[in-house]
Amino acid sequence: MKLQFENIQTSTGSSFTLLHHTSVKDTGMVWHHHPEYELVYIPSGGGRRHIGKHIARFEEGELVFIGPNLPHLSFSYGRQDPYEQIVLQLRADMMGEAFWQLPELAPVQQLFARSHQGLSFGAETRASVGAALREMTTQPSFQRLLTLLQVLQQLAQAPDVTVLHAGSGGLGKYGKEKERLTQIYQHVQQHYSRNLEVRELADIANLSVPAFCSYFKKMTGQTLTDFVQEYRVNQACLLLLTDATITEVSYASGFNNLSHFNKTFRKITGLSPSEYRKQKMSELV
Repeated sequence: MKLQFENIQTSTGSSFTLLHHTSVKDTGMVWHHHPEYELVYIPSGGGRRHIGKHIARFEEGELVFIGPNLPHLSFSYGRQDPYEQIVLQLRADMMGEAFWQLPELAPVQQLFARSHQGLSFGAETRASVGAALREMTTQPSFQRLLTLLQVLQQLAQAPDVTVLHAGSGGLGKYGKEKERLTQIYQHVQQHYSRNLEVRELADIANLSVPAFCSYFKKMTGQTLTDFVQEYRVNQACLLLLTDATITEVSYASGFNNLSHFNKTFRKITGLSPSEYRKQKMSELV
């Protein structure tokens, strides 16, 4: 089974991603990895748990916390509808490195460290954290962030946790590809607001431009253009929650043409920038 790199974009209006899947067809890649921490909640039912070197079955639902770049199988693999899962994904730098070093967050720091081996939680924690994750799917942005911190603290202090000893197994020859794709992703993240040349990313990957374009599409399922535009629109969504004008948001998120920005934004979100801002602002009232 080929290991794939998953490009994760943060949820609009948020610094992390929260997804509620209600069908097997919505759950995406099979055997994959990504640089984000991932919390997966499955309310009920059984399935296959394959994380790194760990392979087992779960029978009565699941709550698992997976560290960055730890290969894992989609929990929907081999399942049939009806199916439900809630997935929370966050990057280690979402609040800056200094934030997680606060003494109050020492247990969360330890949770992050242990997650590199994969962690599975028992029925009691699964029920309480699962309920909090359900609430998060309908909460406004600020309250959702507070709930996230509470969830992480609860996981850090949970007594019913099993370390899966998943290690980094499963990467094999793909370890080099993991590092290469992570470097590409980080370069886009740091420089999306300016004009990005394919050549500079090809140089990072140590490939010719044609080889890089073919490689990137094969590994991510997207062209570089689609990847960058999606990332820029996601950043624009965050900027639209500030006092910046639509034109300022357009240029700050890497679009040097307002018409192109409006067209691309609508294509990806289904709304114009002004419609998106109006909708999100009304939700915060």
